[in-house]
Amino acid sequence: MSKKSIKKNYIYNVTYQVLVLLTPLITTPYLSRVLGAEGIGTVSFVESIVYYFVLFATLGITTYGQREISYVRDDYKLRTKVFWETKILEIIISIFVLGLYIIFSSVQQNKFMYYIFSFYILAVTVDVVWLFQGLEEFGKIVIRNLFFKLVSIIYIFTTVHNEKDILKYVFGLAFFLFLSNLSLCGYLKGYIGIPKWKYIRPFRNIKIVISMFVPTIAISIYTVLDKTMIGLITKDAIQNGYYEQAIKISRMVLTIVTSLGTVMIPRIGYYFGKGDIEQINTFMYRAYRFVWFIGVPLCFGIVATASNFVPWFYGNSYSEVILLLKVLSFLILAIGINNVTGMQYLIPTKRQNTFTVTVLVGAVTNLVLNIILIGRLQALGAAIASVAAETTIALVQLFIIRKELSILKIFKCSLNYLLAGIFMLLVLIFLGEYLEPNIFNSFIMILIGAFIYFGVLLLIRDSFFMENTKSIMRKVINH
Repeated sequence: MSKKSIKKNYIYNVTYQVLVLLTPLITTPYLSRVLGAEGIGTVSFVESIVYYFVLFATLGITTYGQREISYVRDDYKLRTKVFWETKILEIIISIFVLGLYIIFSSVQQNKFMYYIFSFYILAVTVDVVWLFQGLEEFGKIVIRNLFFKLVSIIYIFTTVHNEKDILKYVFGLAFFLFLSNLSLCGYLKGYIGIPKWKYIRPFRNIKIVISMFVPTIAISIYTVLDKTMIGLITKDAIQNGYYEQAIKISRMVLTIVTSLGTVMIPRIGYYFGKGDIEQINTFMYRAYRFVWFIGVPLCFGIVATASNFVPWFYGNSYSEVILLLKVLSFLILAIGINNVTGMQYLIPTKRQNTFTVTVLVGAVTNLVLNIILIGRLQALGAAIASVAAETTIALVQLFIIRKELSILKIFKCSLNYLLAGIFMLLVLIFLGEYLEPNIFNSFIMILIGAFIYFGVLLLIRDSFFMENTKSIMRKVINH
């Protein structure tokens, strides 16, 4: 199969990742008022519990499958064999987990909500997204996801009208995810064939799959356990509601940065299979530079605009979200860096065990800080713990690869973007003192921030910015 354009696939994958979060973003102002912080918090807590079952249902197969497909994408027979071995393993595990989940749900207080969320596990059973990611066929994923997200948005606005409709809301979250995954199965013909079943060994690489599952579990410590621990320690669904709304925005923005990772994993795996280390290093330095280039303005922009954005977007009763959002915005840089080092470099080069160790260090950091801080600071404590954990992972991973990639070069390429970002931040903070919180003023602040940031980069003639700007202009002129 021919190699795909990284830039085109990045745009596809950004679109895909943003669409995954598009429904909650568009519907959040409406739902935050209709369901209230307590209703949102209740769903968030239950969803965090369900996610643990989803983790065991996937068992690291998503990352494993994507990587293995990237290794054999040019060989139709091998691709078919790898797909069926991986998919059959995923089906067996997810059905077993689904049975355990149904038993668990039957003894819960909100058992009907838990039952509805079983569609999350069913979505894993029919999931083949990893195949198309490994083949770098991101266009099909976007088209499929766009349709079901639009249907989901229409469903929520037409069926959820008050706090009594909370189960209808949950159904919309879970069922359309299942349909979305199921629909992609229709594209399988042409990419994989019917295998020789006697040669299919679904448990052949179970040890490797499990080795990839360990970091997945650890990652959940600071992506999902935060919500669980807020609920268990504070006994306050409202605090979970605040945290859910803040993390939703920060992670939606984060996808713009980390989407490059999904595109680069199969590409790095492809060159690793060919032994082209020089090409891998070239891609890596560009990936780090991209994180600084796009991550700095997004992080600083959220810090500067949160006070203007939150009151009109969520409502006046969500004032505590402002500080949470400012703190969580630093996840953009921390996760951006460790995504490049871990997901884009260590995983494709078959060092998942090293990756696991770094993630476990972050998980322990997060767990300990959660225990210490949530009781004192509630949701804010969980936010601080998450940022500290991700920063720890980033630093540990950089230390590990210090002999392969220049750490000085990685940080040196951030200077232009930090300069432009700090200047933008100071101007927006000053403007924020005089602008009332409303949608128009938030939009104006975003435009001014972008103008200042890119204007500074233009003045200092940043090579990365100039190169990509010229590339875009050439394409526009040629069309």
